Amino acid sequence: MTSDEPDAPGPLLSLRGVVKRYGGVVALDGVDFDLRAGEIHALLGENGAGKSTLIRVLGGVVRPDSGTIAIDGRLVQVRGTADADELGIRLIHQELSLAPNLSSAENILLGREPTRLGFWLDRRRLEAQAATLVDELGMPEIGPVRTRVAELSIARRQLVEIARALAVRARILVLDEPTASLSQHEAETLMARLRRLREQGVGIIYISHRLEEIRRLADRITVLRDGRNVGTRAAGSVEPDELVRLMVGRDVSATPPRPPWNPGPVVLSVEDLHAEGVNGVRFELRAGEVLGLAGLVGSGRTELARALCGLTLIHSGRIVVDGRAIVPRSPWDARAAGLVLVPEDRKGEGLVMTGSVAYNLALPWTGEWIHGVRVDGRRRAGIVERAMTRFGIKSDHPERLVGTLSGGNQQKVVVARWMERPPRVLILDEPTRGVDVKARAEIYGVLGDLVERGIAVLLVSSDLPEVMGLSHRLALYRDGRILREFPAEGADPVEIMASLVGPGADQDS
Repeated sequence: MTSDEPDAPGPLLSLRGVVKRYGGVVALDGVDFDLRAGEIHALLGENGAGKSTLIRVLGGVVRPDSGTIAIDGRLVQVRGTADADELGIRLIHQELSLAPNLSSAENILLGREPTRLGFWLDRRRLEAQAATLVDELGMPEIGPVRTRVAELSIARRQLVEIARALAVRARILVLDEPTASLSQHEAETLMARLRRLREQGVGIIYISHRLEEIRRLADRITVLRDGRNVGTRAAGSVEPDELVRLMVGRDVSATPPRPPWNPGPVVLSVEDLHAEGVNGVRFELRAGEVLGLAGLVGSGRTELARALCGLTLIHSGRIVVDGRAIVPRSPWDARAAGLVLVPEDRKGEGLVMTGSVAYNLALPWTGEWIHGVRVDGRRRAGIVERAMTRFGIKSDHPERLVGTLSGGNQQKVVVARWMERPPRVLILDEPTRGVDVKARAEIYGVLGDLVERGIAVLLVSSDLPEVMGLSHRLALYRDGRILREFPAEGADPVEIMASLVGPGADQDS
């Protein structure tokens, strides 16, 4: 991959020959990277390509074994996060670092809280300053700044994290998958803010797996593969499929493949359902069908998924599975009835991160391999082996900690753990959040296989091209209600977005 860039001023940031090894594994192998003032420079690569290690070096979290970092042509040492802060480098990691028991305002102004008499926290000024900042940043989706972060959705927490970073004037801003939990509307709002920062001379390093988003936002794109810099291109001169080929070293389609549609009988019927954030929802879902739920963050999509699976109290309405009415009061009730949820927060809710791959895969089926005090190791091993084989989970040993796997393999574990005896209905909430293009393709393949086996899928995704590409039918969701349903094939994304953001669209819930 060669460079075809016009002449430009010297770089704001320059990394040269950066090497980082972890034992015998080379995470970075002599990486060069430049960032100009007033530029958005996208960094692409598969999970494990070295992107996260490179930005952790830049942020002072990891020390390189060799190589140099220069700012404005002057060599600098980034020995820790304090050095990075002093140099004007701000990192927003994919894994958020918020204090969940504090409010949005307290998180946004953490370490810079206004006080009275130099000691007492001035909460009124704190909330006023945070609210003003949120307004200036154009992020009303954060909602009331006095709300505790623990009460916010993943998407709104992401916005709080971004607001906290932007509250301090940074010269170099690094964002790792900032739109992974955002709908297209929220992503557009964020990208507009980043463009304004670019105009103010801020240099921005932007990591995302959304290729079309990168091509529209970035000025340049650098691709890493196996810890090496494959090269740099002007963003407008390279097509998505070429970027995918460069990242993985072979052809992989960037377009989600819609599974064949052979709908069977109705397996899930929801009638006038009311719950927290759900206001009279009704729909039907057939075997072998994907129904995509398209809505903005805060529209109640996740609340609906959680209500169906017993994680939210149902106030009224009916849920019917295979002709039998159910009232799920827990995920176990839902599973017994044939409903399974793969949650959006796989690390917080989907997996036991301190457990092994085998532990996570066998956990739902403990009743089949634990009999009193006797453990049937052969039965447990069979469950684990079948799941790993069927879903192509890559791990050198089933007893390896699940947290050591790539995001894509972790996501496959979350799905595979329920498939010893497949459910009637699989509810997927942000199934490809934070995974790379190769892993996305593998997950799409898994989804297609499940649908062909007759499983009904309710798909919640903030990635509009993904939900349009994978679904057979689309349901536009706003204010806790389904506005209308229609075939996904041939649907107009502009028309869909106009419906979701039009008058009355919910932006605060």
